[in-house]
Order: sequence, then C-alpha cells, then structure tokens
Amino acid sequence: MLYYLFEYLDKTMDIPGTGVFQYITFRSALAFMLSLLLSTIYGKRVVGFLRKQQIGETVRELGLAGQNEKAGTPTMGGLIIIFATLIPVLLFAKLQNIYIVLLIVTTLWMGTIGFIDDYIKIFKKDKQGLKGIFKVFGQVGLGLIVGSVLYFNPTVTIRTDTGNSDIFRVTSENVIKQAPVFEKSTATTIPFFKNNQFDYAEVLAWTGEGYENWAWLIFIPMVIFIITAVSNGANLTDGIDGLAAGTSAVSVLALGIFTFVSGNIIFSNYLNIMYIPYSGEMTVFIAAFVGALIGFLWYNSYPATVFMGDTGSLTIGGVIAVLAIAVRKELLIPLLCGIFLVENFSVVLQVAYFKYTKKRFGEGRRIFLMAPLHHHYQKKGYHESKIVTRFWIVSIMLAILSIVTLKLR
Repeated sequence: MLYYLFEYLDKTMDIPGTGVFQYITFRSALAFMLSLLLSTIYGKRVVGFLRKQQIGETVRELGLAGQNEKAGTPTMGGLIIIFATLIPVLLFAKLQNIYIVLLIVTTLWMGTIGFIDDYIKIFKKDKQGLKGIFKVFGQVGLGLIVGSVLYFNPTVTIRTDTGNSDIFRVTSENVIKQAPVFEKSTATTIPFFKNNQFDYAEVLAWTGEGYENWAWLIFIPMVIFIITAVSNGANLTDGIDGLAAGTSAVSVLALGIFTFVSGNIIFSNYLNIMYIPYSGEMTVFIAAFVGALIGFLWYNSYPATVFMGDTGSLTIGGVIAVLAIAVRKELLIPLLCGIFLVENFSVVLQVAYFKYTKKRFGEGRRIFLMAPLHHHYQKKGYHESKIVTRFWIVSIMLAILSIVTLKLR
C-alpha cells in the first residue's frame, strides 16, 4: 500500500526521495526489517496470548530426552510467521503482481489448513489432527490454483533470448536493436547441464502436432506433486526446536537470489538464464518471509517457548514450493531442500522396510532408531541443539551448491 502512495506522490508532487520506492532492493530491505521487528517484538505478545489461552502442545511419549519438559509449550506459533510476512508484503509490494497474489494466497491457504489441524489437536483433543485425506485435498486444491494460474495467466511469460549478445547493443538512436521475445512456456531449468532447459510439453511430443496445447496435463499435476511433497517435508522436519525455521530460512534466502537475478534482465543476460518478467517482485515477499523466520527463531530456538505447529510448517513448505516453481527452479528442490528430502525419505524407508520385514520374517525391523531422521540422532544421544546446528550447516552447504548451479553447468 505504501508503494502505491509513494508512487502517487512521486508522479504528482515530485517530492524528493519518494521515487526510491520504485527499487525492489529498497522495498525488500524495508520488508525484511519490519518483519524482523514484528516477529521479535510482537511475537512475545502472541506467545503470551497462546499461553493464556492454554494453546499448548500435547507431547506423545516417544522416549526422547527432554521430551516431557516440552509438554504444554504454546503451539500455533506459525501465526507469528504468517502475520510478520503478510503485513510488510501488503505495505511494500506491488499487490497487482500475479506472483505476489499467488504467494499471499499460498500463505493464507496453507496457513488455514495447518491452523485447522492444530485446532483439532488442541481443542478437540485429537492427537491425529486433521485427517490426512483432507490435508491432501487442501494441498491438491492449492496445486490446482497455482498450476492453472502459472499456465493460463497471460502475464506469466519467460524470455529465453537474454543470452544473445545483441540484446543490449544499441543503434545511434540509442534504442534496443533486437525486439524482446516473450513467450508462454512450461520450460524449467535443469541444474548442472549446459543446455539446461526442459519443457514439460516435450513429454507429449509423441502425440503429434499441437501437443503444446496439452502441456497443462503434465505441468499442473507436477505442480500439485511438488507442493504436496515439499509441504509434507517441512511438516516432518518440524520436530525439534529451531530445525524447520532455520533450515527454511536458508532455503528461502537462496531462492531469493534466484528470484532477483531471474527477474532482472541485466543479471539474467550475464548469467545466461531465462528472464522471467515481473518475478523480481517476489524478492519483497522473500525478504519479509526470511525476516519472519529469523524473528520466529528468537522464540523457537532451544529451549523453545513456542512451537510453529502445522500452522507454520505447512505454510513454509507451500511457500517454498510455489517460489521454486514460479522462478523455474523446482528441479533444484531435492538439492536446495535436501534436509526436507532426507527427513521425508527416512520416514518412507522406515515404514516400507518395517512392513517388508514383518511380512517376510514375521517381525518388523527398522533402519533407523526412530524416524524422521532427527529423532534417530536424538535416540543416539545427541543433544537436539547440536543436531539442529549441524542440520543448519548442511542446509547452508546445500544452498551454496544450489546457487553455484547458476554458472556451474
């Protein structure tokens, strides 16, 4: 909203300094600082309110060290992340930008699903929370919305000719020599490859002429799968103090770099990557989101005074998935969000191996002492703060490697 106010003042009254709001970097810095202040200063009030309302975590007996001390700790702390993100975004972002709209919808949508899940667990005393089928329906519904908008909305385009050396060559009249080429496309980026673009439509090339018109049959289900997988991965990672918030902040920050360079025609030309018009505005949202996550760690780091609950974890996963898809880096998710992937697979492997051995030997056996993976290390006697710190370090290494793919091909 402030963006539009200062834009109006700059155009109509020509007040010195008002034009600075046109710069994404300036608005992103403001969004980060405001979200950080909101989550740290006003987060305390939210924690106090949750404690007053007796919205405490019910801890299942898993035989983990320090587990009983966590009983009664306020949950639904994801509300801090949501509000500390949305308020700066509403103030500093271009609200008519289609990518910003999608991210706001994603935040509210996944936050609502997580809130309902936490509400059932706490007030209905049902430890299972929202039934899995309804969670999946919610994730699929968001995937349908995001996939359809990204595919059918006319403003969602890419420009793949930015690597052309003639693109910035000017004539004597000081105009661009080559006309820009924008196109609707379902192309994405394959990391570590030189000719690193893959179009989902190519999967249907065998059907004959006009196969591009049916690309949505591949693209939208892919979006649904990614959103479901990443949101569930973030949910499983949220098991010990500060783990999900810290690793997510690192991943989102890396996505912020991808977003900024992909939305800037100069940087995309230099790096020879696809230019995505209007996507740079997502940098403002990312800055606010990172600030909210870091501020939330003020209360969620060991020993946590509040848990994010599914209200926060599902929101985090949904936002990361939509960001990656929008900036055409979804195939980097297994690397960038490697912690989520490992946590997810540890559960899948544990369950599958247990069922297999029970069927074959009559007694179920386990690969890990407990799944998800962070509980395995707790069972081995590692303190949870050490586990979290080491997972953060791994997450930083994965983020750096992901960023390196901009030039490492």
